[in-house]
Amino acid sequence: MLIAGMNELKEAIAYAKAAESKWPASMKMPDGQFVMTFDSGEKAPDNEVLGPVTPRGGHSGIVYRGGKVLAEWGDVARPDMTFSVAKSFLSVLAGLAVGDGLIKGLDDKAGPSALDDGFASEQNKDITWRHLLTQTSEWQGTLFDKEDRIDHNRVVGLAVAEAPKGTRRQLKKPGTFYEYNDVRVNRLSLSLLQLFKEPLPSVLKRRIMDPIGASQDWKWDGYRNSTVTIDGKPMVSVPGGGHWGGGIVISARDLALMGLLVAQGGVWDGKQLLPTGWTDELVKPCPVAPFYGLMWWLNTNKRQFAAASERSYFALGWGSHIVWIDPDNDLVTVLRWIDRKQAPGFVERLLGAIAK
Repeated sequence: MLIAGMNELKEAIAYAKAAESKWPASMKMPDGQFVMTFDSGEKAPDNEVLGPVTPRGGHSGIVYRGGKVLAEWGDVARPDMTFSVAKSFLSVLAGLAVGDGLIKGLDDKAGPSALDDGFASEQNKDITWRHLLTQTSEWQGTLFDKEDRIDHNRVVGLAVAEAPKGTRRQLKKPGTFYEYNDVRVNRLSLSLLQLFKEPLPSVLKRRIMDPIGASQDWKWDGYRNSTVTIDGKPMVSVPGGGHWGGGIVISARDLALMGLLVAQGGVWDGKQLLPTGWTDELVKPCPVAPFYGLMWWLNTNKRQFAAASERSYFALGWGSHIVWIDPDNDLVTVLRWIDRKQAPGFVERLLGAIAK
C-alpha cells in the first residue's frame, strides 16, 4: 500500500507540474502592461503600477504532513511575488496587535486609533477591525492615488458582480456587504502600521518569520508613494497584495513555515507566537460571506475545493499561489504558479495518494 501511495503522490506532483500558470516570466504582456492588471481587465489610469514587479520563476510546491516534509518539487527556495497571500499575513499581524492590546476587540471601531482622517466621514466612521479583516468595510476614499471605486464590482472567487469591475456603485452600511477590494485592504495595512508605529515587515520578521526559521530572502515591498510619517519617522506602508506591484516576495518554503505556524495554533517550538485562540478566529465564517474568514478563504460547503475537507482553509494569491491547511489530514501544502482551474485536480490526487 505504501508503494502505491508513493506512486500516486508522484502522479499528483507530475499533474501539478503540468498545470503551471501561463503568466509570462517577465510578468508583462506583449504591450508592456503588468499581467496582474491585464488579468483584472483594468485600463489606464486605474492600472498604473506603483510598486516593484519581480519576474517570476517556475512552478514549485511543498507538502508537509504531521509537521514533516512529505514532498517538495521545483525551486522551493526562490522568492517570488505572492499577491493576495499577503492578506493572510496581515491577519497574522492583526493577531499580534490583538495580543499586544493595540486592538482591544475586533468589533471596536478602527477610526479612534487612526493617525489620519481616513475614518472621519459618515460612510467610514462605524467601520470596525472585523469589517476590515473580512472585506466588508465598504471603506470609501483614495489611498496612495488609488480610489476604492477601482475594485467596485470585482469578481474574485465566489463573488457575483452586477456591473463591470471599476464601475462605481452605491455603497452599503459597513459590515453588510462583502467586496474583494485591494484599496480597502491597503487601508487595513496602513491602520496596522499606525498601531505598531513600526514598519509591518519589521514586525513580521522579528516576531514571526525569524522565530519560525524562515530565510532572510523574503521581502515586503511598498509603493513609490506609500511612505507616511509616524512619530516624525518616515515609514513605508506595504500593500496587502501585488495588484499594483509590490507586496510580499517569498519562497514556497517560507510560505509553508507560515502555514505550519497557523496550523499549529500559533505555537512554534513550544512558544506561543500568536495569541491563544487567534488561529481559531481566523477561520470563523463571515456572516455575510461564509466562504471567508479573517483574510483566509474557507472551504464552506466544499465550494473552493470539492475533494478537500470542509475544515480546510487557504491563503490564496492570483497567479496562482496557494497555502492550503487541512486539519483533518494534518497537511500544509504550498503551490506556486499553478493554473487555478487545475488546482482542484491536484488536491484530489494528493488526498488520494495519502489515503493509500
